Amino acid sequence: MPVATIPPSSGTAAQIDGVSRARDRRRQRRARSTTRQGAPNIVRRIPTYDILDEESLVRIETTAERILAEVGIEFRGGDARSLELWREAGADVTGETVRFPPGLLPEVLRSAPSNFTQIARNPARSVEIGGSNVVFSPAYGSPFVMDLDRGRRYATLADFENFVKLAYSSPHLHHSGGTVVEPTDVPVNKRHLDMVYAHIRFSDRGFMGSVTAEERAEDSIEMARLLFGADRLETACAILANFNVNSPLVWDATMTRGIRAYARANQGTVIVPFILGGAMGPVTSAGAIAQAHAETLVGCALAQLERPGAPVVYGNFLSSMSLRSGSPTFGTPEPAAGSLVVGQLARRAGLPLRCSGAFTTSKLPDAQSMMESATSMQAAILCGANFILHAAGFLDGLLSMSYEKFVLDADYCGALARYCEGVSVTENDLALDAFREVGPGNHFFGCGHTMANYETAFFDAALSDNTTYEEWSEAGGEDSAGRANRAWKRMLDEYEAPPLDEAIDEALKDFIARRKRSMPDAWY
Repeated sequence: MPVATIPPSSGTAAQIDGVSRARDRRRQRRARSTTRQGAPNIVRRIPTYDILDEESLVRIETTAERILAEVGIEFRGGDARSLELWREAGADVTGETVRFPPGLLPEVLRSAPSNFTQIARNPARSVEIGGSNVVFSPAYGSPFVMDLDRGRRYATLADFENFVKLAYSSPHLHHSGGTVVEPTDVPVNKRHLDMVYAHIRFSDRGFMGSVTAEERAEDSIEMARLLFGADRLETACAILANFNVNSPLVWDATMTRGIRAYARANQGTVIVPFILGGAMGPVTSAGAIAQAHAETLVGCALAQLERPGAPVVYGNFLSSMSLRSGSPTFGTPEPAAGSLVVGQLARRAGLPLRCSGAFTTSKLPDAQSMMESATSMQAAILCGANFILHAAGFLDGLLSMSYEKFVLDADYCGALARYCEGVSVTENDLALDAFREVGPGNHFFGCGHTMANYETAFFDAALSDNTTYEEWSEAGGEDSAGRANRAWKRMLDEYEAPPLDEAIDEALKDFIARRKRSMPDAWY
């Protein structure tokens, strides 16, 4: 991958670096002053945008109901207990195919909470999921990482730890995430232990556990028990896990056993179809949405059959594809509009929502990447998503996690947080005294009202350049990717780990060591 370069300028390297550092310090101070300190997540004060009327929504729900009753869902891989649970609930089970009579799933889902708290080891960072709350979490699952210095390469455990640190250091992210990248230098059957430990050790925010095998799910839950205490997990959600449907219309045993493991422990499951229109679902948005609704409700209901009242999140991952080449495309307008419909359906189902993210197929942190990501993130906000996975770092169709894109996305999350505040209309906001002071024909730049409010009046993006062309040119003519490159390095350089109780740390290390000794390395 080509490495971006900084255009030359007339200043010396030392002068440019000095100006850039001073400007960075000003941006940091402004960003801190405009951040709502102490808020563990966003509480939206703007309404959702509902694009379909009642008749259209009922048609989609009815189509999903018919898919479930007439075609059914296959449960592959030998999870006999899941089939038994469905049979006991009143579904028609024939071999691996389960068909659901109308009304069954809504009845099962009556026990699912409409909102819940995920506790964090720092109680001030516990997040509310559901209702009017919005939680931003990093991207998830990339096998590659990239930056402007070294290009694209396989991710390592060191990269994983770096992204946990960056997420912890960002004032605009609320969650540590899950498999932020795949650490390919650690055996497949053991890396989940290192990933969960990194979330616990290098952050004090909520985190996600492993889903790639039932025993790895159980290990993740056990580490949460060591952190919070086994009794606490009986009454509180301490760990989330993201489960994908094998669209179209297949749940495999790895996923269903994992869902049941987390639900059995009263921990949160995020149920997500992954539909590329024209491949794993219809090319038409309404058909893909009906399919996704059916698949999601089945996964959420399975968690309730395992343990009524276990927290679940209605997830969705609509995307498109290039019908000429067969390549996935992300950040396109049709799935963004579809997300608005998905938000309506999730609210009608009474479930918290995970939807969209900073999606892009761009290979660089460039204009394409931010255009596509902004399209998807705006849709997530407007559709009412409560838990937004992939909020930062997504690049290359999710094959790569970008250091520069991560901090650019996090900056944009700050702007979205301000957007969600809407417009306040207090006496101070109406500014009548300012009009009296300034009068007709004068400016407000130095009046008392401006001076009293200037630090918090507007969101000031830390990575944007608002100087004149001449100032920007004299400082090196740097683009946003270059600024982001310096920003993530500075954040890692200044990172300080949150304190962790030594006894808990030792217990976690001992558990990890014992589990690793219990099995040979496996690399696939």
